[in-house]
Amino acid sequence: MTKVYKEAPAVKDLSLDVSDGEFLVLLGPSGCGKSTTLRMVAGLEKPTSGDIYIGDTLVNEVQPKDRDVAMVFQSYALYPHMTVHDNLAFPLKMRHYSKEQIEETVGRAAEILEISDLLARRPKELSGGQRQRVALGRAIVRNPKVFLMDEPLSNLDAKLRVQTRIELRNLQKRIGTTTIYVTHDQAEAMTLADRVAIMKQGVIQQVAPPTDVYAHPANRFVAGFIGSPAMNFVEGKIAASGSVLEFDAGEFRIVLDPALTKSMEKFGNLSGRESTYGIRAEDVSIGQSQDERATEFSVFGSELMGSEQFVHCVKGKVSVVARAPMNFSAPIGARVWLNLSSPNAHIFERDTERTLS
Repeated sequence: MTKVYKEAPAVKDLSLDVSDGEFLVLLGPSGCGKSTTLRMVAGLEKPTSGDIYIGDTLVNEVQPKDRDVAMVFQSYALYPHMTVHDNLAFPLKMRHYSKEQIEETVGRAAEILEISDLLARRPKELSGGQRQRVALGRAIVRNPKVFLMDEPLSNLDAKLRVQTRIELRNLQKRIGTTTIYVTHDQAEAMTLADRVAIMKQGVIQQVAPPTDVYAHPANRFVAGFIGSPAMNFVEGKIAASGSVLEFDAGEFRIVLDPALTKSMEKFGNLSGRESTYGIRAEDVSIGQSQDERATEFSVFGSELMGSEQFVHCVKGKVSVVARAPMNFSAPIGARVWLNLSSPNAHIFERDTERTLS
């Protein structure tokens, strides 16, 4: 489907299947079209072209209230004058459930979310995490075909966000409801998703399980967006040195690992191809003594992360981040030797940015 606002496309030719019971995450930077996609599924926006099916039902002309979906937003959208019990019961009252049905359904949802002791409180008496659980509960009581979640954890502090996303993942698996979740936070996507759909400027770049997206990015954008710290990129070209392929970065060369070379065979002779070499911090080998397989860099900063540190190194115009043990000595200006050859590295075509490995 496609969505165009005043001749500016927000979503372009998006085609996507979400399996029954799947937790799919739409991931991307602000303005990439992920929330617009979610709103079209919900019926809050009409697609400019294309069809939306929930099950076997075409829902393009179906009103949001009749699509059997439940949305959870970044804002909790709770009624401040109602108790938690009444907030949970409200969507059931609007559907004319009996009093017995309401009490049973609200009680079951409160038990699942572990908020049974909060039912008599009002939203102002709750913490942010508790309010978010109530918002989730209001969606759960409707027993919809699809949960649609638009950055529901972004108002929580960092520690609570980690705890809540683990709870949310377990909750979704217990209930088994198909879920489409929008976020710009890659940690949420990697933790929650069965599959991640990464978007850029309204176009899906790759759809795959989180481990596949991390290990086998389809293009440079995906490689740079997934992972913290971001993947290192070195510009240059592929060069042949006898029977060995190397990556010529100008000031130094990287011998391409045989496994990496083999993975590029289907593209034919790549010697001389302008390209980008990509390698993650954990695949960079860093040492303090000279090594013939490594290149000398200078340290210009480090980030201590507890049990490990990220060492920022520079050589000419090339910057590389390497992961090192906590006790690795890396004062600013120190000389270190980096071995950038790895079977887990990637080669990206310069023009199209697609992966060649």
